[in-house]
Amino acid sequence: MKYFLDIIVPVPLEQNYTYQCTESEFLLISVGSRVVVQFGKTKYYTGIVLNKHHNEPLIHKAKFIEQVLDENPIVNSIQLRFWKWIANYYLSNMGEVYRNVVPSSLKLESETKLLRNPDFEDEKSEVLGDDEFLIYEALSVQDALTIKEVAEIISKKNPLPTIKSLIENGVISPVEEIKERYKPKMVKYLRLTGEMEAEGNLQKVFSSLGRAKKQYELLMKFLSVKAQTQKPVVAIDLLKSIDSSHAILKGLIEKNILEIYSSEVSRLSKSDENLEKQKILTEAQEKAFVEIKEGFENKSTVLLKGVTSSGKTEIYVKLIQEQLDLGKQVLFLVPEIALTTQLINRLVKFFGDKVGVYHSKFNANERVEVWNTVNENIGKHQVVLGPRSSLFLPFSNLGLVVVDEEHESSYKQHDPSPRYNARDMSIVLAHFHKAKVLLASATPSLESVYNVQLGKYAYVSLNSRYGGIQMPLIEIADIKEDHKKKRMRKHFGERLFLEMEEVLRAKKQIILFQNRRGYSPVVECETCGTTVECPNCDVTLTFHNHSNQLRCHYCGYSMPMIRSCKSCGSPRLNTKGLGTEQIEKEVEELFEGANVARLDLDTTRKKYAYQDIIQKFENNEIDILIGTQMITKGLDFDDVALVGVLNADNMLNFPDFRAHERAYQLMEQVAGRSGRKGDRGKVIIQTFNPYHQIIQQVSANKFDDMVKDQLFERRSYYYPPYFRLIKLTLRHRDKEKVDSVSLHVAESLRTLKGAIVLGPEYPSIARVRNQYNKNILIKIKNNQDLEPSKKFIKQVFMHFQEIKSFRSVRFVIDVDPM
Repeated sequence: MKYFLDIIVPVPLEQNYTYQCTESEFLLISVGSRVVVQFGKTKYYTGIVLNKHHNEPLIHKAKFIEQVLDENPIVNSIQLRFWKWIANYYLSNMGEVYRNVVPSSLKLESETKLLRNPDFEDEKSEVLGDDEFLIYEALSVQDALTIKEVAEIISKKNPLPTIKSLIENGVISPVEEIKERYKPKMVKYLRLTGEMEAEGNLQKVFSSLGRAKKQYELLMKFLSVKAQTQKPVVAIDLLKSIDSSHAILKGLIEKNILEIYSSEVSRLSKSDENLEKQKILTEAQEKAFVEIKEGFENKSTVLLKGVTSSGKTEIYVKLIQEQLDLGKQVLFLVPEIALTTQLINRLVKFFGDKVGVYHSKFNANERVEVWNTVNENIGKHQVVLGPRSSLFLPFSNLGLVVVDEEHESSYKQHDPSPRYNARDMSIVLAHFHKAKVLLASATPSLESVYNVQLGKYAYVSLNSRYGGIQMPLIEIADIKEDHKKKRMRKHFGERLFLEMEEVLRAKKQIILFQNRRGYSPVVECETCGTTVECPNCDVTLTFHNHSNQLRCHYCGYSMPMIRSCKSCGSPRLNTKGLGTEQIEKEVEELFEGANVARLDLDTTRKKYAYQDIIQKFENNEIDILIGTQMITKGLDFDDVALVGVLNADNMLNFPDFRAHERAYQLMEQVAGRSGRKGDRGKVIIQTFNPYHQIIQQVSANKFDDMVKDQLFERRSYYYPPYFRLIKLTLRHRDKEKVDSVSLHVAESLRTLKGAIVLGPEYPSIARVRNQYNKNILIKIKNNQDLEPSKKFIKQVFMHFQEIKSFRSVRFVIDVDPM
């Protein structure tokens, strides 16, 4: 009998692959375990076992697996079903799902090594070029070189032409070597040697150390720490505590008094054991909690609409505790890493080490440790908090999923494939686990509200702020009038400026919101009107004053700020538009003495930068915080008395059918940061169009009116939630090829029954990273079966990929784009 395994390989191909194994391997391997397989002639990958069987493949001869990596599976059966569902719904494949959701350290990869060919004669080396000889000479000293090492030796970014020449001439040969990425963290501890444990020996040692004062002091400190903590003593911590050196420790080791041993430890932070008692819910919170529980009896999903600062977190805590008491796991989704800072501190106070965090700012090894801890399900990390990537952790006993700020577009994965929406997928995941889902927001998405209207979700509202605090007073400032009457102070209208002065005098804090980073999005020549554009994208370069650079926010291209126009040579350059960096500079000039900080992508690139800024603001070390939409999401500050929205019009005048909904949500959310404790807060929205419908609805807190208006427009123009969208983007460096292929594809798609096909058309930014993009939008009725349509779209895609002249055009399929 032969033994076969269906393997998921982390490559973007439609099918999985069948490999052969021995009987003993077949018995050892579990579905969900990792195995190393050869893929193609030279590449090796870590595959995931999808199925075990005895059916020999008919088309090809199955290769044998190379190595078994796990006795126990790292991916469970529910996950594999979940992966398959996602791949099918989002027109992706299992290889892409595996490649992009499992931590990179759990995926062994082959690394090309270059070896010297023993048959190559040294005399022939005289004909080698300079770079080739350097590599040849290095291989006479080292057994093997990586491609990266070769690049460093010859000081070239691309060493491949040189390597190719050496391979073709028989000088070197490439081999593939499997490299294990995950390395456990090892810590060195100290202990007394076995001889010193004997009674009386330690006393003799102290007598002999009379002259070695430093060694005597170190030994005494070791014994003191050991007695006080009753825990293993970390070598490096002991040395730091008395400013001692490794040489002194080495002396004690050589005298056979102390010895060093290593032990594996977790990279994940540990919480205090002194946990706080859960707060007693207010009457409004208790009512909402009871209604949520009643909702879960009839529906698997409940939408909680709770105004900002209504105390939703306390309700989450009580729901989580119920699941923990049942021995269940809980997933707490947040839209961005930024939100984990305050939430994790709150949850750890109640649940301690049962809370784990998982996000992309963790290094590869930290992510593996969280993955393994969740997979083992032994009590630690029963509550996992994180952004959309945490959806794919190996939960085995999930009881509840909380999706905080469920309206946020950050839950949508744009690249790479699969392009899923974590909010929607949380409901699918919960279905597989027979778990419950709580969607929560002060400004729920139209899709969720519509599902409540259809009866798919239960609905609970929490309309009062915690502690009886009033909702903030929202004022609209007409800066068109301020400009006419010359009352503007830089980009601050008179009303906002005066209010900021008053708040600073009262020793309170201010948040300023501008949803654009950098100093200025446009640098223009005043003489000829030329703007500085990105060479790779159809956008202007954004000026960053701090680094004196022009940067593209699409491809990452940067250059030093120019001193004169590249077209006419004029030195008269002017910046146009407004970014957070410019606001920061203006605030520092207008309000001398105020402590100002900026919170955007540029200031939070380091691992703990976000936490540092938030902590300083919480501690009142910052008076004015300027930020992008990072500051709108669920943050809780006690002393914020004023929120200023610098330019509301930018959000409204955006070419997107969701623009008005998102503008309302952003303004309402940022307004909610004001007046959360104590006196009533104030919000000032600066605009050139104070009578715009959305701005009026924000100022009057008329969420229901906004929903009614937007749903009417969506129905009229065939947009979600009444129609499903599938966006097909074609990309290529050649504009003419994109035009030609997109027309053929659109014509083919128009034969799809029951669908409206729009396009092809170029988006507002047609070229990104030197690739031209052209979109085709497919609208399908919400009550129409999506499977036949998606199957047809995939057939069209596969057909055009088989045409040789079209093969180089990249197709990107995005189901439910946002």
